[in-house]
Amino acid sequence: MSEHLHTALYLAASGIPALPLQAGKLPFGNCPACARNACGGRPNMKTPGPCACPQPCHGWAAGTTDPHVLNSPAWARAWREAAAVAYHPGGAGATVVDLDNADAIAWARWTLPATRTVTTTRGEHWIYRGTMASSNAVRPGVDIKSLMQYARWLGRGFGVTAPLPDAVRALAVKEPSTARRAPQTLSAPLRGQNGECRHRSPVFLDRGIAMAEQQITAARSAVHATVYRTFLAVLSTHGRCGCLTDAHVARLFTAAQAKGETPRHCTDAWTNALTTLGL
Repeated sequence: MSEHLHTALYLAASGIPALPLQAGKLPFGNCPACARNACGGRPNMKTPGPCACPQPCHGWAAGTTDPHVLNSPAWARAWREAAAVAYHPGGAGATVVDLDNADAIAWARWTLPATRTVTTTRGEHWIYRGTMASSNAVRPGVDIKSLMQYARWLGRGFGVTAPLPDAVRALAVKEPSTARRAPQTLSAPLRGQNGECRHRSPVFLDRGIAMAEQQITAARSAVHATVYRTFLAVLSTHGRCGCLTDAHVARLFTAAQAKGETPRHCTDAWTNALTTLGL
């Protein structure tokens, strides 16, 4: 039994759908019977599992927890040629925040709650309990891998797996196409949410605002979307504890307007973010 097959069987026994990867971290291509989705297009399915054919087809959807499938003769060639093992996070009830560089890791450490962490070749995988839609390049060096996506298995890592936070869900949310109009005045501090500030120290908030300003300033394209996602991330982290003030909001608006955004768009983006989060 190959080392990769042994790893896949271990994952399957833990309820984690596994599949083989070729060199270059690519899944095995569809078999001749499924070429060009002739079989009906397994990728359109929203649940993991083997295709109707016996071979490991259709990328992430080939992930399975069935040891008989993984150890079947039809999969033998794939395991002989496999360069690594992948798993389907969504099928295991998880979401992976893929951090590709040091800047992305620094952002996560200041913005996201601590969770199980796995070291990768270039960065880290932060794994949360819960699923969401997968999305690439939600910010520089950050991808989200959950439903209908696969991630390379690099071990269980360290730390306790935390629930999927709103701050991660917010990264994949696009600004509504129809903006909700609101007065152009800045909102008052968010009070009355009965939330206790978990940050304890104003340093955490100040650092978060500074990183949000940096994210907006660094945007070279899709400025509208970047501003909205940044507002959403700030509110998802700080919006319920009452620690945001007009001064903090003004800093974000100033950074956005320096990139060419109008006061009206800033207000609309802020209001839309409040509405999305139910604040």
